[in-house]
Amino acid sequence: MSVWDERAEAYRESQEHREGWDLDLIAEWAAGARTALDVASGGGHVARRLREVGVEVVSSDPAPGMRPDVVCPAEDLPFADASFDVVACRLAAHHFQDVEAGLGEMARVTRDLVLVVDNLRMGDSDEEANRLRDPSHVRNYSEEEWHVLFAGAGLEVVEARTEDRRIEFQPWLDRTGCTGEDAARVRELVADRIEGGKLRLDRIALKGRKR
Repeated sequence: MSVWDERAEAYRESQEHREGWDLDLIAEWAAGARTALDVASGGGHVARRLREVGVEVVSSDPAPGMRPDVVCPAEDLPFADASFDVVACRLAAHHFQDVEAGLGEMARVTRDLVLVVDNLRMGDSDEEANRLRDPSHVRNYSEEEWHVLFAGAGLEVVEARTEDRRIEFQPWLDRTGCTGEDAARVRELVADRIEGGKLRLDRIALKGRKR
């Protein structure tokens, strides 16, 4: 069993993942689409939200414990070119071993839109904290890097929004089993962004259209 299979229930039940302005924005941007692929679906919240607005969704994730429709990594999507009207990925790209390949695959299998939401890079200390909290973290990217990544995948960014998000700090640690000295070090590294028990994250949402 992989670490993500072990975490599956925590991510399905996580209030931080079940709601948010970015989840509603994905549904807004996907308006009018008939079919969608939810890449690295995790707890299935994007798939759920899109189905609520009438989109036929296929979910994919490399961890069987997440209960996706299709088990596969983002870097190797087993779908034909232009299989979906929309391809979406929320809060997962920072785990991709090869983000260029993952975004390229998303661009390949969409007919029109690629929607990506992720946390923005907030400096070296934040990256250290993220890796310590969760060794599966690869890295966050800046807004400028995201625009370059989209262009490299043949996608034109037609809209991008950035907002901060306040999440409960202790449950954030608990979801990945970060305790003891590691948890204390993480707290130290992000102390300037903790207020009232909540951690501030900067988040970006990008709407890309296939060129």
